[in-house]
Amino acid sequence: MKRKILAILLSVTAAVTMLTGCGTSSKKEVKNTEVTASKSTEGKTPKYVFLFIGDGMSSVQINATQVYRGNNTSGQIATKPLNFTGFPAVGLATTFDATSFCPDSASTGTSISSGVKTHSGVIGLNVDKTTKPESITEKLKAAGKKIGIVSTVTINHATPAAFYAHVPSRNDYYDIAMQLPESNFDYFGGGSIYKATGDKKDKQDAYEVIKSKGYTIANKKEDIQKLDSSSNKVYAVTPVTEDSGSMPYTIDTKDGDLTLADYVSKGIDILDNDKGFFLMCESGKIDWACHANDAMSAIKEVIGLESAVQKAIDFAGKHPDETLILVTGDHETGGMTIGYAATGYNTAFNILDKQKISYIAFDTLISKKKEANPNISFEEVMPMIKENFGLIAPGDADANVEANKPYVLTSYEYQKLQNAFAESMKKADQRTKNEETAVLYGEYDPLSVTITHIINNKAGIGWTSYSHTGTPVPVYAYGASSEIFEGSYDNTDIFKKLVDVCKVK
Repeated sequence: MKRKILAILLSVTAAVTMLTGCGTSSKKEVKNTEVTASKSTEGKTPKYVFLFIGDGMSSVQINATQVYRGNNTSGQIATKPLNFTGFPAVGLATTFDATSFCPDSASTGTSISSGVKTHSGVIGLNVDKTTKPESITEKLKAAGKKIGIVSTVTINHATPAAFYAHVPSRNDYYDIAMQLPESNFDYFGGGSIYKATGDKKDKQDAYEVIKSKGYTIANKKEDIQKLDSSSNKVYAVTPVTEDSGSMPYTIDTKDGDLTLADYVSKGIDILDNDKGFFLMCESGKIDWACHANDAMSAIKEVIGLESAVQKAIDFAGKHPDETLILVTGDHETGGMTIGYAATGYNTAFNILDKQKISYIAFDTLISKKKEANPNISFEEVMPMIKENFGLIAPGDADANVEANKPYVLTSYEYQKLQNAFAESMKKADQRTKNEETAVLYGEYDPLSVTITHIINNKAGIGWTSYSHTGTPVPVYAYGASSEIFEGSYDNTDIFKKLVDVCKVK
């Protein structure tokens, strides 16, 4: 009873905090499926487990998405919930690791997968950096379940690696890749392998090693779509890459591109069997977008995660008493806030609708322009900014149109853009490095990060960091034994609770 009361209080609190802000409907919305508590699932051992991790996603990234999709009409202010925020069980998990209150994905991924606190940067090892805890995926594999790992970022990145590898440094990309086939897990999908031939490009190609261990590698859309339960062990690699071999940002995807939801759906096809399965699905580029302080790209990634969760909800509809779905984050990234000093209590998330591409896609676009014309001027670049982000120069003819007023740059903002462009035109090692530029640009291209800062600030969004923060993360649970994920606890308890409900040792 106490757990039920706490869950209700948490849900009410979340609902109250979400009733601010504004937004517009997304072009690719998920049809929310009704998810309600069922007495029949309490205490049940799940046969099928879905664990969704929004890397860098805490309550503010979730709420920002709900605000964006909500209603900003005065007197009718409301958010539009995501499918997983309607889950009947809600928890709150702390994220600190053994060395920092602002942890990284390696240590937090290890806490969730293996139930231990370790150093930032360490994957699948105890705090001594030597002994190996047994992960939930290894336990469930030994118990006869099929295991799947999916990520929008490279498959040997920290979070997916935490579920199949054990290395002292997350930067040991090749060693991590070598442990992928040794796991003997049944399905890997999404991003490619980063540094597949090692740091010096002198190692045996990781893809060849993986194939030699009995895996089918599918890297064409038509081949991936043909995969099913008869495909044996599979690694389905994104045919379209962006940003170090990851899947494209949701905002940058083209019609026909495979999405995170597609990889979850295909995972179900491949993994479904009489003994059940465990599928970990990471939306890794929420984190990457928040590192770059790109709110629109982050929001679109959360929407992409929601679409992937919908596949699990649909599956649970066919196996209501046997399926457990968890949605959480590993940590928060960027210190994102709904509310900005210059806008006071006002927000205008509809302004974000003008952004057409991610910061990294814009970087690529500008780089090509610079290559074609090394002496390109700011006046020549400004139309590209207007086209892709909607920002309008003060002297632009369109600045006088009433509907465009929210997008018109102030003289202060315009000067910031000009200064950023001047820094962007310098070679990376010749750019100004001081306390001011560290705050203004971080390690990102000065122009693109200044553009996103300006459009975010106009919308009423602020940032405190280009790194991770110590904010706790919500845990949403639905289905078999979901009730035990209610309450407040540490992220290591997610592992412990999974061990408990899945009845493994």
